Amino acid sequence: MVTPVRIGVLGATGPAGRGLAARLAASGHEVIIGSRSIERANAARDAITAKWPDLDLSIDAGDNGAAADGDAVVIATPWDAASVTAAAVAPQLRGKVVICMANALARIGNEFQPLVPPRGSVAGSVQAALPHSYLAAAMHHIPARELGDLSEPVESDVLVCSDHPSATELTSTLIDSMPDMRALDAGSLALAAPIEAFTAVLLQLNVRYSTRAAVTFTGITR
Repeated sequence: MVTPVRIGVLGATGPAGRGLAARLAASGHEVIIGSRSIERANAARDAITAKWPDLDLSIDAGDNGAAADGDAVVIATPWDAASVTAAAVAPQLRGKVVICMANALARIGNEFQPLVPPRGSVAGSVQAALPHSYLAAAMHHIPARELGDLSEPVESDVLVCSDHPSATELTSTLIDSMPDMRALDAGSLALAAPIEAFTAVLLQLNVRYSTRAAVTFTGITR
């Protein structure tokens, strides 16, 4: 049985954040959709609840400050806004687990290419902006469309990186609460850089083969 967690999602009006908010709510958690604009947050919440009227989804909406009041918080903004958004609500995030799912990518012509953000990864930049929070990097490789389609499970392994065991534990618990998703401890936050960059490879495969590729690892039992 899932133990509900109150989760704020900053930047949840984009496809990935909105999809994750819906998936977490469908898994029994209480979710707060956050945005710089309360109106956009309300619209995102209303779109989710209207699309899935038969599901008892516990979703609230507010600005990023309201979402930062969650017991755990997800950073789902575009990569270049992640650390700035986190810093703006840093006092509310003190002592909390914060999950960064942003990837630094650019589309150049027909190809996706990884970028190198300050401190080597988006997660590293967010941790620097939140020195008193427990940061984990996760959820980089899950296609946004699949996250938001609550009629189907998402079959994927999810790599979790953190320098804080408590962040790894809570992030893994949230991931495992979503049907057919499996959290894997991939080590310290330093490993977030190659994990974020690999998202460009998955996007390129999706474009080339007109699919929505996910990641699974063989040989791991947990």
